[in-house]
Amino acid sequence: MTPSYVGFGMLTPVTIMTVERFPRHNTGAMVKEIKEFVFDDAAIIACCLRQWGVETGMIGTALGNDMRGHRLALELKQRGVQCDVRFTNAYETPLEVDISDRRGARTYFWQRTAQMLDTLDTADLSMIEGARLLYVDWYDGEEHITRAMKEANRLGVPVFLNIEHGHKDIQLLKRYAKYTTICQAVTDAAQLGQNRALMGTARKLLNAGIEIAVVTMAKEGCLVARGDQAIRVFAPKVRAVDACGAGATFSSGFAYGFLQGWDLEHSARFATAAASLKVTRAGLDMFPLEEIEALAAKLRVEYLAFRDNQFVKIGKILALQQKNLERKTRHLARKIAEAPLIPKKKPQEKKK
Repeated sequence: MTPSYVGFGMLTPVTIMTVERFPRHNTGAMVKEIKEFVFDDAAIIACCLRQWGVETGMIGTALGNDMRGHRLALELKQRGVQCDVRFTNAYETPLEVDISDRRGARTYFWQRTAQMLDTLDTADLSMIEGARLLYVDWYDGEEHITRAMKEANRLGVPVFLNIEHGHKDIQLLKRYAKYTTICQAVTDAAQLGQNRALMGTARKLLNAGIEIAVVTMAKEGCLVARGDQAIRVFAPKVRAVDACGAGATFSSGFAYGFLQGWDLEHSARFATAAASLKVTRAGLDMFPLEEIEALAAKLRVEYLAFRDNQFVKIGKILALQQKNLERKTRHLARKIAEAPLIPKKKPQEKKK
């Protein structure tokens, strides 16, 4: 069956360890839990969406012809992700190790070489035909991912780009924008709760030509914008256990909503709820759709509109309109009250 979602990018196994607290240098810590999964984000999303019943595929880097590589290929198959895995003797399969502490903070160690990423340039792109969404990560390299993005554009397949902090390079953003439908970004300032930076980032993405701008803010939630409308979704308070893969889980949730044909609010609510639930346990096994939807329906949202070169709350606009209406009403009432009481002239009878 043709996959609805196709991920393009790095393939690597990951070992996720949770500890009570990160140890000081040259000391150790007891590991509470260990989980193994498929990384990077494009592959995480493929696995997540598959758990929610979406047909998915993955076009990835070549894996080493070793036990680790073959085990990863088997896991993709077992999870139902379509992937024509390629093996090479030129290097060993890379490995990522992530350590999460009780606050949900993540420290990671990863392998990523130009030699590995170069294998994306020879990957077969035929899986994109017939897909409904292509996902790419900017950190896999512009020279590698634009080949897949251009092919998706040629075939009329929407592209979901995770640009993270890459939007700070405005020229890079403009080059990507012409191929991109959905763009997910982050900003340090936004994660610190500075709404001006958050909304400015969304506007920058839209001005570059992106159709749907998504700005994530970790525990602060997200902002999604399209045209002159935007929606701010606030994340619920949860006890974080493992934040590894939270961003990819958000992307999975938003991609799921997009593929279901949901509106921006429904997709943003669902994505925020999915990511919030994910951090409450280690690993990347997804919560059921029903649980995510139940939490999503409870989330607080704000509605915004673009006015006078800035996003403002719809509530404020409505309040201002109400004030203007009341002011006009008062002005009219005052004019009526101050007007002289001139008796109406009786109509004259027509002369016969």
